Amino acid sequence: MKDFISLEAINRRDLLLGFGVAGAAVVLLAGVPAQAQADDSWEAALKKVVGDAKPIEGKITLDMPEIAENGNTVPFSVSVDSPMTEQEFVKAVHVFSTGNPQPVVATFHFSPQSGKAAVSSRMRLAKTQDIVCVAELSDGQFALAKRTVKVTIGGCGG
Repeated sequence: MKDFISLEAINRRDLLLGFGVAGAAVVLLAGVPAQAQADDSWEAALKKVVGDAKPIEGKITLDMPEIAENGNTVPFSVSVDSPMTEQEFVKAVHVFSTGNPQPVVATFHFSPQSGKAAVSSRMRLAKTQDIVCVAELSDGQFALAKRTVKVTIGGCGG
């Protein structure tokens, strides 16, 4: 006795219905992560780093232009006053933007072998906003610096 697999022809209406259901499922599932990310503000990103700790002001020098004529490439440099010894050093520097769709700009990791906690880079800014920089220290404390950058379009204000 042989078993035969029977294939039935699918009519056009059932095929279109199947594609419609599959397309709706893809759209619904693709929208879930986007909604979860949309709720992720810069405050929530900052809280993920510092938890319930209260960051102290000072120790960080955040150097960037007060007015950026082009928000696509805004230069910045961060340095933290630390001896960078085995007992006292900067573990990481986190940079956040308060007005970008993605609040985390960058995270830089350091060790005592780094010699000094300083970094320079460029960031993209969508509009005029604050830049918040947090240094994570080896003793569990956090230092914070904030700077407002005005982004202009072609130097015409913004």
